[in-house]
Amino acid sequence: MSESIAVESPPNIEPLTQARSKPKITVSSDRLKRLQKIHAGAMVMIPFLGSIAAFAFAFWFGISWIDIGLLVSLYVLTLTGITVGYHRLFSHCAFQAHPSVRVALAILGSMAFQGPLIYWASNHRRHHQYSDRGEDPHSPYCAGDRPLGHLHGLWHAQVGWMFSHEITNTFLFAKDLIQDAPIAKVNQLYYPLLFLGLAISPIAGGLLSGSWMGALSGFLWGNCVRVMLTYHFTNAINSISHLYGTRPFKTREQSTNNLWIAIPTLGESWHNNHHAFPHSAIFGLKWWQIDFGGWVVRFLEALGLVWAVKRPSVDAIAAKTNSIHKSA
Repeated sequence: MSESIAVESPPNIEPLTQARSKPKITVSSDRLKRLQKIHAGAMVMIPFLGSIAAFAFAFWFGISWIDIGLLVSLYVLTLTGITVGYHRLFSHCAFQAHPSVRVALAILGSMAFQGPLIYWASNHRRHHQYSDRGEDPHSPYCAGDRPLGHLHGLWHAQVGWMFSHEITNTFLFAKDLIQDAPIAKVNQLYYPLLFLGLAISPIAGGLLSGSWMGALSGFLWGNCVRVMLTYHFTNAINSISHLYGTRPFKTREQSTNNLWIAIPTLGESWHNNHHAFPHSAIFGLKWWQIDFGGWVVRFLEALGLVWAVKRPSVDAIAAKTNSIHKSA
């Protein structure tokens, strides 16, 4: 059963106006900062260098349908774990799901190499709470109290923030996930699950091709190219979808809808829609707005594996549309 919604504040976060004092939104830890930078460096550089090797390998030895199949299938599966799992389910509680679906989505998201679930959800909830303001971890407009120019902001939102942002206080932003025993366990198993995901493509490539060369090629395309693409398309929502595109709804930050990256982001780029209705499980609000993540949610809903799927009512959409027309 679907629910019509119009609430905008992220779950389990006390509004600043109601707090007795300003909450401590970040934590100071040299160890966590060091781990953050190591993880960010590995996530940026290893896939990048591996992708160069993959294209060189393809130039000399060609690329097989096995390589393409591994790239596409693992790309879709792991990015579904991010958009449907990490984002819509865990960050925004946009629907309820059977425990096995929750765990499966958490595992797929972990294999995307974008950090542990609770870390990811905490950063995203913080982004919504302070979007395009100083406390936003990845705004293209500012970094803390420092305003950013266009190119610097684009770089910061795409890559730089991963190395420089302050560690988000997960006990403030994701206490519900910390208290969810199965999800907290998946969060603790992030690195084993990450390496399990990295093992799939070389094993499959080797078995299907019957050669060590097939295993190497499977690793390069199913891991390095795949992670580089999922990483940059996910972060394009932070950068491109806050700088370029249309704004059908008047929101308090600079989010935009961007048609050009809707397919590779599996529907994430209808970002102004998302900021207008952050608890909606469906991002593509018009029939032509391609939203693969929303289709997955609808499919699971039809199977009875998810329920209480939140989506804005026709009246809620019309009210927000009319409000921007009146202010124009």
